[in-house]
Amino acid sequence: MEVGRLPISASQRGKLISAGYTTLASLSSLSPSDLARDLKIPESEALEILKVASHDCRLDQPDKSNGIFTGAQTAWEMLHEEQSFPRITTSCADLDNILGGGINCKEVTEIGGVPGIGKTQLGIQLAVNVQIPVDFGGLGGKAVYIDTEGSFMVERALQIAEASVLDMSHYNELLRKELRTCQVEIQPTDILKNIFYFRICSYTEQIALINHLDKFILEHKDVKIVIIDSVTFHFRQDFEDLALRTRLLGGMALKLMNLANKYNLAVVIFNQVTTKHKEGSFQLSLALGDSWSHCCTNRVILYWNGDERNAHIDKSPSLKSASAPFSVTRKGIRNSASNHKRIKLM
Repeated sequence: MEVGRLPISASQRGKLISAGYTTLASLSSLSPSDLARDLKIPESEALEILKVASHDCRLDQPDKSNGIFTGAQTAWEMLHEEQSFPRITTSCADLDNILGGGINCKEVTEIGGVPGIGKTQLGIQLAVNVQIPVDFGGLGGKAVYIDTEGSFMVERALQIAEASVLDMSHYNELLRKELRTCQVEIQPTDILKNIFYFRICSYTEQIALINHLDKFILEHKDVKIVIIDSVTFHFRQDFEDLALRTRLLGGMALKLMNLANKYNLAVVIFNQVTTKHKEGSFQLSLALGDSWSHCCTNRVILYWNGDERNAHIDKSPSLKSASAPFSVTRKGIRNSASNHKRIKLM
């Protein structure tokens, strides 16, 4: 049974999920002091949560005499579980809207586009936004950022972190007017400390790190997003054997999907574009071929529409095909400037 169905407060469920406790089994051997430390709550509150979990666990015990296989979920349980998990905002309301509220956990999302469209900017924004505290509607998690191209800029990450803290402070002011308040305790430097950065210089290093991630995340249960920027670079530069490349990419994709599902985290993979001959002309398409396109849950393509950046849902089992404009500003990813103008004119 998932903790999302426990009869406790939404804030407590959110803290459990953010700390990596997604099932009743993960709580079964915990002491109140350990849970209090991980959730940053009083020990008395942790004890009450464990009592509720223990009671529900006994009710949920399967009859082992009925068969060997256990752990089946109904479709209703799957839907309830999916709806209970918060998403990671992109800081652009229009982009969040077509994504169903933001980047979803337990899924692998591929985002591709031409150079300069904002892929790395979006990656840094997500690494910051995954840390938005639970009280502010976030996951309160940490990020793993895998940089294969050397495009990550720590100064830019600090800019976006400062803007995020400022946004939370403004939100807090709105809550205060409604006689509610949430203390903004996180600082920009704290956000930088919670981004685990890996610089990768070859495809062998990339595969080795993906294989190591299971152990790393087990030791850092509050990691809630893994970002690879980009998955393509070394596999386009170093390979002549395309069959071997396809096998290696398939194995890597399978490991990433298992990580997303096992640890209830989001995996975001950035991809480059290439040209493809289709219907008598050359067209832009995402790199690594058709077989790779089936390895991800969702595929988002970033493109230029005149001078405006746009995102398009190209493939998803749960999201409808749609497009939305976005901007890259000093504060990070935001709503399109032209969209703001349209709103003001209406």
